[in-house]
Amino acid sequence: MKTASVTELKARLSHFVRMARRGTEVEILERGVPVARLVGLPRASAGRDRERIERLSRAGVLRRGRGDVRWLLSEPPIAQRGVELARAVDEDRGDRV
Repeated sequence: MKTASVTELKARLSHFVRMARRGTEVEILERGVPVARLVGLPRASAGRDRERIERLSRAGVLRRGRGDVRWLLSEPPIAQRGVELARAVDEDRGDRV
């Protein structure tokens, strides 16, 4: 189990949430005293996701798409001059390794 102070948790919340999502429990300390525990939740099954989508659609909260968007996968990525994709991904994922 990982421990983190409240100050550290505030500064790096996204990092600790990712840890919890991956299954690591994080004990939160306030002045060295444990006060809380951050744990991940089990993921919903595909059947429950479909039920939720149907319920939200019926309620008018969600509007389903009507077209086939697979063509997006065949399009080349947008080129950006001066930006290396691999480097940008490495920088983004730096705190997750």
